[in-house]
Amino acid sequence: MAEHSYRNGMAVAGAGLALLAAVGPTSAGAAQRNADTGTVTGPGTAAASRFVPGPCPRTPEPIEALATARCGFLEVPENRARPGGRTVRLAVAVIPAASAKPAQDPVVFMSGGPGGETFDDIPFLVSSGLNRDRELIIMAQRGNLYDKPNLACPELDRFYATSVGLPSYAPQTERLMLDAVKQCRARLTADGTDLSAYNSTENAADFADLRTALGIKQWNVYGHSYGSNLAMTYLRLHPQGIRAVALDSIAPSQYVSLPFAWAGAQEGLENLYKACAAEPRCKSRYPDIERTLNEQVRKLEARPLTLNVRPPQGGDPVRVVLDGGALVNLLVAKAIPFVDVPAAIEELGRGRPERFARARAAGSVQVTGQTAHGLTNSVVCSEWVPDHSASDVLKAGREAFPDWPGPVLAQAPQLAFQEQVCRVWNVPDRTATMRVAPVSSVPTLFINGTGDMKTGASWAQKTARTLPHSTTVQVPGIGHWVVPQSSCAQKVLASFLTRPTAPDTSCVAGLGWEPFTITPK
Repeated sequence: MAEHSYRNGMAVAGAGLALLAAVGPTSAGAAQRNADTGTVTGPGTAAASRFVPGPCPRTPEPIEALATARCGFLEVPENRARPGGRTVRLAVAVIPAASAKPAQDPVVFMSGGPGGETFDDIPFLVSSGLNRDRELIIMAQRGNLYDKPNLACPELDRFYATSVGLPSYAPQTERLMLDAVKQCRARLTADGTDLSAYNSTENAADFADLRTALGIKQWNVYGHSYGSNLAMTYLRLHPQGIRAVALDSIAPSQYVSLPFAWAGAQEGLENLYKACAAEPRCKSRYPDIERTLNEQVRKLEARPLTLNVRPPQGGDPVRVVLDGGALVNLLVAKAIPFVDVPAAIEELGRGRPERFARARAAGSVQVTGQTAHGLTNSVVCSEWVPDHSASDVLKAGREAFPDWPGPVLAQAPQLAFQEQVCRVWNVPDRTATMRVAPVSSVPTLFINGTGDMKTGASWAQKTARTLPHSTTVQVPGIGHWVVPQSSCAQKVLASFLTRPTAPDTSCVAGLGWEPFTITPK
């Protein structure tokens, strides 16, 4: 869900509006590869797709794995429904396997977001063992950093950096955000970008073309968050050549919407409350964290706190507004480690907001251009927003948290003002195309964390109903994007890639939540 991985979850993701393009995805089965040029042609392609070798991207911080990688870009039609239209270039890296005798079926990674920077994820993937026994293939989804075009929105980056000093859902905040969205959209469309072509159907066709262009007979797919959404779309539309699919922190394409976000927040918080109650020291020290949090959401929304706080990254103090909406967004984004959440809530109830205020201040330090907000807006506004109303979001919020004030519940967590943003972004409604469950016999693994407040762990069971050869795993006390955070999840994934129909999940049985931080009274 509109996030950019667990490592920078403090940012409040923004997005945009929605449109439906009559896109005919490339048929990977019908496509044929020219062995010399890597060109893909076939029914449904607006123009040939091809892989062009080239240097690896120059990342702000050196990525060790890229030193031995084979890189280049995949050139594909921007809009496959428009023959003769312009093409786009997508950055690709093939990272060699650590094993001297690797398996012949590589792993291709689908990153979260939508719009999250993909190459920045490579160190987490390598340290998690994704390339231990197989090549690891990375492709930046269309519009991402290192692609041409790059759908970054520095206008929105600047807004998010300043928004920490604004009330979360005030008219002034909304106006500033929409101004940034308008500026970004105008700039991208002036460059000739077809915003309607940046969607999951085209994304999935890009990966189908990549497999064929690289001459890969069969590969395994691993996607997290929005990447799991994309992986399911890919499985449904381009099943050819898929050996196995691993879905981390599932955001199922048939369910994801703004109301969906409230269900995830509710499930994650309830699991945290239960875990504290099950730990004697936490239960004794923090017996009323649910009641205290509910009180603080109401109190801060009615009377926000304004503080000057030094960001955890260092630098001068910044102005921070801590209101009910900010409090909820910080929790959902895991801006405070789970082990500290009960202590932070208890401190807040005693008039000590420092933990939450510092976490809010962290959002003032933005790396401009890293996130492809243009892709975020185009996906969210075409696939997640159009088939429900603002009242549906409020209703879902009230069902999840009946004690919280209406202004907080009217905005889905981390997706503020989305209905208004989408009217500005103006892309076609694709919800009818996306609200389709994949039906497949391909072995599928679901890995979810019980602490995830973005995409609740229970959605895996619902999604697995149409995937008969699936295995579901819940890792206690882990939040969004499980594998890099859990050695057990890494073992499960490795076992699944070795034996997709019978992975070893035994390590999960002995897991529990990490002990919570206990502060003196």
